[in-house]
Amino acid sequence: MRTKTISLKLPLSVFSALRKTPAEFSEEIRLTAAVKWYEMGRVSQEKAAEIAGKNREDFLMALLTFNVSPFQYSAEEVLREAGYV
Repeated sequence: MRTKTISLKLPLSVFSALRKTPAEFSEEIRLTAAVKWYEMGRVSQEKAAEIAGKNREDFLMALLTFNVSPFQYSAEEVLREAGYV
């Protein structure tokens, strides 16, 4: 897989406020962005897991910590697809 490195300039106080090392902070940013983009429907579960640097199962478990449903369909859409509506 080809990769591209990006960098962010952040105040040092960010790391102490969140009690994270720069490496931990970087991982958390990747995961948080992936979860939010998945929640917004901008990326699939597979792509979000890739962005987060996790396998799909671990990404699905991470969704729980963010209180984000692994399903991108409303209850009505599921019922309609199943032929109940």
